[in-house]
Amino acid sequence: MMEKHLSSQFDEELSRISTRVLEMGGVVESQLRHAIYALYQLDLLATQQVLELEERVNRLEVEIDRDITSVMSRRQPTARDLRLLVGVSRVIVNLERAGDEAARIARLIKDFIDTGAPRALPIDDLVNAAKMAAESIRATLDAFARLDVQAAIKVIDEDDRIDVVYEGFVRKLITYMMEDPRMITPCLGLMFLAQAVERVGDHAKNIAEAAVYVAMGKDIRHATLAERESAIK
Repeated sequence: MMEKHLSSQFDEELSRISTRVLEMGGVVESQLRHAIYALYQLDLLATQQVLELEERVNRLEVEIDRDITSVMSRRQPTARDLRLLVGVSRVIVNLERAGDEAARIARLIKDFIDTGAPRALPIDDLVNAAKMAAESIRATLDAFARLDVQAAIKVIDEDDRIDVVYEGFVRKLITYMMEDPRMITPCLGLMFLAQAVERVGDHAKNIAEAAVYVAMGKDIRHATLAERESAIK
């Protein structure tokens, strides 16, 4: 991720920041794993584990942001170093928000269990979407760590697949609600869950875009597929 500088202390500072970002990413990944288990098994203990990790994610974001601000004010970085720090800032914001969505998923599952919602509802598609979103977070962190543009673009493209699964799941829930009005309340709860999962995928995509920005100095946010392909040629 980094190039060597004349100041070894500067290198150490950048390395420490990068390591803490990966630590934060690992905590968010753990949140998502517990959230997926809670969703599939309707497990209250797993929801609690997700919520307990939320505070750690928030603390890491504050600490890393403070380190970034300190380095920028003291070192006044330019070019690639500045892009790296700006990119890291984008990454931690999106990781924190992905962690928020994991916590939201946990709270919604807890409500789902507490209200005794029917277990016959179609959650398999939702579980698969959650697994895709979690894998996107893992893949995008790896792409950012290695500044692998091709891997980052792959994560961005994967977000479209998550969106397709999300939209199909919502259509299925609408059918359930139309056929049986008693299913409206539990189906709405699942819709909120699906929305949170979809947003995790969005945050993975944002991190991948940050990786491309750091590696190439090109901002491809909101770019079309053709524009993304052109950017990496």
